[in-house]
Amino acid sequence: MSLESVRAFLGEHAPDIEVLESSEPTATVSAAATAHGVLPAQIAKTLSLWLKDHAVLVVLGGDARLDNRKFKQHFGVKAKMLGAEEVAHWTGHPVGGVCPFGLAHPLPVYADLSLRRFEVVLPAAGSIHSALRIEPDRLARLTGAHWVDVAQLPT
Repeated sequence: MSLESVRAFLGEHAPDIEVLESSEPTATVSAAATAHGVLPAQIAKTLSLWLKDHAVLVVLGGDARLDNRKFKQHFGVKAKMLGAEEVAHWTGHPVGGVCPFGLAHPLPVYADLSLRRFEVVLPAAGSIHSALRIEPDRLARLTGAHWVDVAQLPT
């Protein structure tokens, strides 16, 4: 159902964007980068986090890590990841296929500045075998994401 909800979302809001499917699982940054022939940093990973009493999504570059200090400074609370069942409930997507499109429940979306290093990034598309290519600013527009600086890049 998850892949279908992403396709339905794209069909309504961005019919020009194609869902890319892989015969190999792409649930990790390295596997997705290999399958799609891009740098790991271009994979747009989506983290599902608790923000006080509600879930939020933060999309960041594949090589970036959530910076707890920056997160707490921006949001006023410590970052806490959702469990796998909570992720599936709130997003409608399985862990490894989570993206900010076609969500089961409306969630606030935040796009980290680490995505803006690239003209195109590849978020998952609702399954562990799918992704799509999209410009970071378009991803933010389609999902109503707010830009934040909560990631730490590798040194």
